[in-house]
Amino acid sequence: MSSLAHVVHRDPDILGGTPVFIGTRVPVKTLLDYLEAGESLGEFLDHFPSVSHEQAIAALELAKEMLTTDANLA
Repeated sequence: MSSLAHVVHRDPDILGGTPVFIGTRVPVKTLLDYLEAGESLGEFLDHFPSVSHEQAIAALELAKEMLTTDANLA
């Protein structure tokens, strides 16, 4: 598993501190918005070629782990 520090970066000088994929100005939220809208991962990657397939998968794996590991859901 990738750590958050190897996938996502926050910098106040980049999009006001919005979490972006490292080495890009592409917000991680954009990937989630694409998937929520029914678009494929491939479509996202075609539109944002600065994000690698590995970065996108690592971000999704991190989101899955955050939601399923030690989740205190009532």
